[in-house]
Amino acid sequence: MKIKLKKIGKYFLFFLGFLLLWAYFYVVLPIWGIPFNADRHGLPPLTPAWALEAWLWEDDVNTAAYVDTLLNGYAEHDIPIRTIMIDSPWSLRYNDFSVDESRYPEPAQWFQGLQEKDYRVVLWMTSMVNSHSKDTKIKEGGEWFDAALEKGYLIGQDNQIKWWKGKGGFIDYTNPAAQEWWQQQQQQVFDWGIDGWKLDGTATLFRSQLGVLPFFYQKGASGWLTTRQYMDLYYREEYQHGLRQNPDFVTLSRSMDRGFHPEGFAPIDASPVNWVGDQEHKWLSKELLAEEEEQQDIALAGVQGFESAIDNILKSAAKGYNIIGSDIAGFSGKTIPPRLYIRWAQFSAFCGLFLNGGHGDRALWNRSAEELQIIRQYTWLHQELIPYMYHYVVEAHRGGSVLQQPIEGKYHYLFGESLLIAPIYKDDLKNEVQLPPGKWRYWFDDRSTVQGETTFDQTFPLDEYPVFIKEGAIIPMKIERDYTHLGDSSSQAYITYLIYPDISNQFSIYDTETQVETKLSMERTDTAISLQFSGKKLPHILRIHLEQRPNQVLLDGQVLPAYEYDEIKQKLIIRTHTYVEGHYQINWSSEATQKSQQ
Repeated sequence: MKIKLKKIGKYFLFFLGFLLLWAYFYVVLPIWGIPFNADRHGLPPLTPAWALEAWLWEDDVNTAAYVDTLLNGYAEHDIPIRTIMIDSPWSLRYNDFSVDESRYPEPAQWFQGLQEKDYRVVLWMTSMVNSHSKDTKIKEGGEWFDAALEKGYLIGQDNQIKWWKGKGGFIDYTNPAAQEWWQQQQQQVFDWGIDGWKLDGTATLFRSQLGVLPFFYQKGASGWLTTRQYMDLYYREEYQHGLRQNPDFVTLSRSMDRGFHPEGFAPIDASPVNWVGDQEHKWLSKELLAEEEEQQDIALAGVQGFESAIDNILKSAAKGYNIIGSDIAGFSGKTIPPRLYIRWAQFSAFCGLFLNGGHGDRALWNRSAEELQIIRQYTWLHQELIPYMYHYVVEAHRGGSVLQQPIEGKYHYLFGESLLIAPIYKDDLKNEVQLPPGKWRYWFDDRSTVQGETTFDQTFPLDEYPVFIKEGAIIPMKIERDYTHLGDSSSQAYITYLIYPDISNQFSIYDTETQVETKLSMERTDTAISLQFSGKKLPHILRIHLEQRPNQVLLDGQVLPAYEYDEIKQKLIIRTHTYVEGHYQINWSSEATQKSQQ
């Protein structure tokens, strides 16, 4: 009996070992790679500052005329937009890179005209060479597809995959001739000055078949490739080629998306800008499509809600991705609920990527006045935070902290080191806030501090959001309008610093072209605050939180006669265009300090 049990045990161990070996080579190796993601990711790229500004796109009409209407409307209603993203279908076939002139007439003139108006243009693409394309003017591949197939430009030769935009094969990034052919087709739109690709997620479908089973390997010109290897080639090759054409080029690619590729879609070092896949115009996640609801262009089987977008963004940040966002109000569906649009825009103001677009009405002036007013305010707030955000672009690229850092609390995160965000993820004005240690101030009423290491419920009206400022913060901003009540159009020539004096702190901003540094250092005692600028000299406005009017303000040892003190907001406001050393000394009496603390 013991001998029989031993034999059974040996067979079981053999079977278990075989099963684990099979699982490793069949799933783990091709999907995750060796040793998982340790060798995949480098440091985040130096994302250009323009990509931090607001993006806009629509996916219902897809014509130049409608894009122009949207852009004109946003300009007329003073909503800042820097990047217009053109999603599919814009080409004659998917990824032939020939503009469909029935949708986008006179494309050379139109694209160049957008550039002259200081817009950036990002075009959608994938890694597929289609034999059949859904929704494009030319639906069958014809000579274009046949030529790529006959010349060996496709991995797996005639192995084709059905995907959400049709059927086709994968371009072979390991074949120099295929690369040259592919890039020659792209060259025309590069010559028109495009600034980026939206790299949609077809590379994750890379596979062949073993009967009815998917096999996550295919043979290219250089030999066998796994799904993971092909995904990395796709994201890296398209990004690097774009940079050779335009040093400010970006790619918009998926980072994390539900349970798909928990190690991340694109390599971090090839991910200047990231979004987290397709969500529906709903608050909560819904992993399966409702049969009665029509969905458009959904990738990767299933939809998500706002809560999933927040979750995926924070998981991406924890993985090390830096500039991340989602389609504001969701990608899919017909009607966008107004409160959802507002809350999603507010959340996105505190993400690296502010991506307003997808299906549904994006003409805010046709929606409610409340939506227009609030979303415009938060679009400007995001825009004005670019000096603060760009600090983390440079620091993360150099090995430091990324922009968003998940912390304790339901979807809570630090936006930089100075701002805590407690996202509103459901249709409720009340939200729970969990503050870390330290002292914090509420963004919309910063006159008093809240002690950290506490959890509380707070009601947030629709025009406010759970944003808390860490005591001691230095927050540089580029104020251009009065929507955020931190300045107005007269502030445009200055960097505005929000300063909440504590014992000591420092913060650097970087020139967005040269990365030359300007550092502001702060020291506080019971009777004085010392502020010292170093590095590149910049005109600046200081908005310093002080509970009392100072007795004296010195700049470079000289009494500064012109400054403002707002007793209601408790702000000392100093406007300086030029300086020598940039050393401020702000003095007050110890008696006044004691009185203010009583």
